[in-house]
Amino acid sequence: MKYTAEEIQAAGLDDFRVFLRQVWDFLGLPKPTRVQNDMARYLQHGPDRLVIQAFRGVGKSWITVAFVLWILLLDPDKKILVVSAGQKLSDDFSKFAKQLIHAMPMLQHLAPRFDQRDSAISFDVGPARPSRDPSVKSAGITGQITGSRADVIIGDDVEIPKNSMTHLMRERLAEQVKEFDDIVKPDGRIVFLGTPQVESSLYRRLPKRGYRIRVWPAEIPEKVSQFGGTLAPLVVKMAQTTAAGTPTDPARFDQEVLMSKRLSHGTARYQLQYMLDTTPASAEKYPLKLRDLIVMDVDQDLGHVKVVWGQDRTLNIQDLMCGGLDTDVYNAPAWRSDEMVKWTGTVMAIDPSGRGKDETAYAVVRSHHGMLYLVASGGFVEGFSQETLTELANICARFKVTDVISERNYGGGMFESLFQPYLRKVSSAKIDTENSPWHSTQKETRIIDCLLPLLSDHRLVVDRRVIDSDIGVQQDTERYSLAYQLTRIHREKGALANEDRLEALSMACAYFVERLSRDRDKTLEKHKGDQIDAELRKFMDHVVTLGRRPHHTGHPRLR
Repeated sequence: MKYTAEEIQAAGLDDFRVFLRQVWDFLGLPKPTRVQNDMARYLQHGPDRLVIQAFRGVGKSWITVAFVLWILLLDPDKKILVVSAGQKLSDDFSKFAKQLIHAMPMLQHLAPRFDQRDSAISFDVGPARPSRDPSVKSAGITGQITGSRADVIIGDDVEIPKNSMTHLMRERLAEQVKEFDDIVKPDGRIVFLGTPQVESSLYRRLPKRGYRIRVWPAEIPEKVSQFGGTLAPLVVKMAQTTAAGTPTDPARFDQEVLMSKRLSHGTARYQLQYMLDTTPASAEKYPLKLRDLIVMDVDQDLGHVKVVWGQDRTLNIQDLMCGGLDTDVYNAPAWRSDEMVKWTGTVMAIDPSGRGKDETAYAVVRSHHGMLYLVASGGFVEGFSQETLTELANICARFKVTDVISERNYGGGMFESLFQPYLRKVSSAKIDTENSPWHSTQKETRIIDCLLPLLSDHRLVVDRRVIDSDIGVQQDTERYSLAYQLTRIHREKGALANEDRLEALSMACAYFVERLSRDRDKTLEKHKGDQIDAELRKFMDHVVTLGRRPHHTGHPRLR
């Protein structure tokens, strides 16, 4: 069965928004919102190369599933290729399409016949004429798509954290999507749907390849101009009469919901995934850079007398995935002395947390000749469980920690009392309650003010094993990654949803910086005292010498 042009027009199906409303009614959903209808209109009437960027949760993938079915309803001989970051993501798209075909009465004639393809990754629609290519095919971006041909290619979330973490990954992804132009048929369409995962998003590059971007943020932005003409005209019109910060789609997410999401994700991630703000990050906004670290293997017992940072490109560590912003890298030392001596001290800083999304994070830092060495970093989401306390104590023993500090804001020192029995069993480290911090200032500013001077002076060395471990965290749960936290923190309150590991690192560094400062003050006082003592000794020696000379009277010539 194939609808005639007259039947389509009579039913109003020549307008995709009408079909979308019928799908939503069938699914028992509220009628499409103003933003969803605007996206549907752009899908139908937009250019042949387009990018839809919309905030998370607006339903862009579901709308596009309906769009694919609408295309096949109007012309069953069309061929659709759906490509996502992974095979499972694209399979979910095609499975949902098949479910609707079998369930919606007006689509059931599209169900595959017994002699047609009918699998999870590709299927035909009943009225389609025989063809080498299936009506709908799903594939992962790294899968086999060469040789396919399609009238419409849907790139549904081809960019995710795992394939856009580093500059090299983003370059590889940009090359992979170029193949779409070789697959699409003449006069065919390519549609990208996505939410940017990094500031240097793939979607920022596509306009140079002839794509038109349209953006629907979750709120009215403060500056319409910052989107460079990509903001949806609907949102631009709303901005003329509505205050910045007002939800663009209150039927989907109202002000309260968006506020909770901002708190949950942190402003940096919220700006990306809900405000779709991919403007290049400035050095002033994100001041901490991975390139200012020195990355090397750190010995358990001895440290080099001197380690020197360098910025020559030959020092870039190519085999370490860097989770920083674009062009950021890890650097090996430019030079290190052969002479090695024992560490001056080793501290573990712990940022306690109860159960929930926050971690009980730790950092183990060694001090030596004015340099600080991060040799361990991690976190636990089980709060103060027996397993967490036991593992923290074992880490102290493994790294021969001499002092332990923790943030005292949480429970007024309760953590130390809980941790002490576990620590005594395996380690001789002492809990330094006198120097454990009690924080009362904004954490973002405090962390940056502590770490920025150290990084600017290149006095923080990171054991390569810490980086190797952190790469796994980036690929699994990005917000718990130390590299992510370090490079995305800025001075705005609530910049990050989680900054626990970075907080622990800054506490450990502050501990040594304050001690070094105190030691310098004591050394200066001692030096001044020694100088005064030396002058007093000279004076006394002079007085004694004068006292020993014979006394003479009268004119020298009369002696």
